[in-house]
Amino acid sequence: MSVINNKNIVVGVSGGIAAYKACDLVRKLILNGADVSVVMTKNACQFVTPLTFQTLSNNKVSVDLFDLQRESEIGHITLADSADLIVIAPATATLIGKACAGIADNLLGAVILATTSPVIFCPAMNVNMYNNSIVQDNINKLKNHGYNVLEPSEGSLACGWEGKGRLPDTDIIIQEIEKTLSPDDLKGEKVLVTAGPTREYIDPVRFISNPSSGKMGYAVASAAWKRGADVVLVSGSTYIEAPPGIKTVLVESAQQMYEAVIEHADWASIVVKAAAVGDYCPKNYLDEKISKRKGAFNLELKKTKDILFELGKNKNGKLLVGFAAETSNLVKKAKNKLKEKNLDMIVVNDVTKKDTGFSADTNSALILNSYGDIHEYEVMPKEQLANKIFDEVLEFKLRTSG
Repeated sequence: MSVINNKNIVVGVSGGIAAYKACDLVRKLILNGADVSVVMTKNACQFVTPLTFQTLSNNKVSVDLFDLQRESEIGHITLADSADLIVIAPATATLIGKACAGIADNLLGAVILATTSPVIFCPAMNVNMYNNSIVQDNINKLKNHGYNVLEPSEGSLACGWEGKGRLPDTDIIIQEIEKTLSPDDLKGEKVLVTAGPTREYIDPVRFISNPSSGKMGYAVASAAWKRGADVVLVSGSTYIEAPPGIKTVLVESAQQMYEAVIEHADWASIVVKAAAVGDYCPKNYLDEKISKRKGAFNLELKKTKDILFELGKNKNGKLLVGFAAETSNLVKKAKNKLKEKNLDMIVVNDVTKKDTGFSADTNSALILNSYGDIHEYEVMPKEQLANKIFDEVLEFKLRTSG
């Protein structure tokens, strides 16, 4: 369940061509269980009608500062007080300038000034306007006053220019909202996460791999980032877009993953090894494609380096969490790995169960720790399970320090 669920979110829409993209933002917030109220400037109504947002949000859309019905209950104060979070998308240069100067000559400006809730500005404008030193000064002033200002995306702009000025993708805005509403109980932690499969090449076009999608590892990295940690993600080949705000190191082979993990290991305070690393690789790599042959073909393999084992030999105060994908005797095998690799915790998945495993969006798990505790989690979305893992990590750290 998303942290957005049951939250009161005010979406402010100012008068730019990107106003139409706010429709998708409202729709996705509703799908995540939020109660959404939309506040529009009069200029925004030139691009999208209030009726559109009212239909999407199922709430009355507010436009006028001097609306008799709204102001009978001091509408801008009611909106400001009821909001768990306010997101301005798009935030034009004019709106940013007025907010920076404390001008409240329209309803949206009044709501921004009156709220004590977090406010996220999502700038969208012409690239030259965005780069103008006055606009940049205003953005920096907003940040200094504690407001969150997302960087716009780069690409083709409605005005015909190319460059930075596009409204950030809806999913990026949603993730920033989730981060803002999440507890920052991992702030100060440096979390190293591995994800995805490795590929062990036989020749230039063939390789040995496994069905890992990387979804669980990416969910772990995303959950850590949203809870305030600095995150480095070392990822094998996946089709998942790298999470924003997270340093991502892309690798292919087990050896490359080993090198990347060792490079960042001293930096990390918590390591979560969620990748499905190949245990074996071809003993000999052939530079040319192997021709199709009649009869059998023998492939000699050798063991790859055990990254978890290497990390466990010298933890240097790090908290080390391993993953294990199993098909039988889960607890016995997990306990053995926990001890053999000197782990603090291990997350074991039964990949034979329905709606769990490599490619699913959901997962279930047993989490064992070095104190002998075993906790079982039934099928749930992978990011929800990722948060359960960090709940246990924090409890383990508290127990260890106490």
